Amino acid sequence: MKRSNRLVTLTNFFLENPREHVQLPYFVQLLQTTKASVSEDMDIIDAVFQQEGLGYLNRTTGAAGGVKFIPEFSQQKSFQFIEQLRQKLEDPNRILPGGYLYMSDLLGNPKTVKEIGRVFASAFSKSDIDVVVTVATKGIPLAYAVASFLDVPVVIVRRDPKVTEGSSVSINYVSGSSRKIQTMVLPKRSLQEGANVCIIDDFMKAGGTITGMVSLLEEFQANVKAIGVLAEADDEEEERVVDNYTSLIKISNVDIKGKKIEVQPGNIGEKS
Repeated sequence: MKRSNRLVTLTNFFLENPREHVQLPYFVQLLQTTKASVSEDMDIIDAVFQQEGLGYLNRTTGAAGGVKFIPEFSQQKSFQFIEQLRQKLEDPNRILPGGYLYMSDLLGNPKTVKEIGRVFASAFSKSDIDVVVTVATKGIPLAYAVASFLDVPVVIVRRDPKVTEGSSVSINYVSGSSRKIQTMVLPKRSLQEGANVCIIDDFMKAGGTITGMVSLLEEFQANVKAIGVLAEADDEEEERVVDNYTSLIKISNVDIKGKKIEVQPGNIGEKS
């Protein structure tokens, strides 16, 4: 196989299989070439990945040595994407009754959701995540996007138990915004005890929903390693009950009468 063909094959493999550790003999057999040639090909791919701000190849030596692709957006690319999101959300036509914003078009756009997942996965790449957890329903596409880059499964917390999911653990929690008592349910076999968890949600006001998820995960003795929120509301009237989280954007003001929205970058820059 020509080098140009090998480079395309290897690049496609790494992009389709992030964080999967593969030993070099697999590539030698796949490409019908030598270890030296494969190593040179990986030098080229690694340099381009880093130059484009897409991630890097993590290579190890020894008997169990191999390589895996770590997808990481560069800080510059992450901030560029967040700025695009911010500008889109400042469109006054997004204002809904009650001061909420219409965001379903963004959460329904595969390309946008994928990039959101890449930004979060880059921020949490050093956190040793075993599973991504979200609550139904709007956070589901974001959770799958993050999980695809972290190469881990997704677990969905629901409001009501499903017969098809077997016995479940449920808790009651107080919603931070409405102050109403609500219920969360998670099937017992969906999460292993002691798992390292990343919580992903689309919107956070006071943080009651996320606090509820944290309490539910404590029943599984899970370790919450990261919390990612697409948008947070900067509401001085609401006491924030979540401290350690990462947000991409912050909605600082929604003027319903004046038809104006102020959106700022979230706290992800402070955590970089």
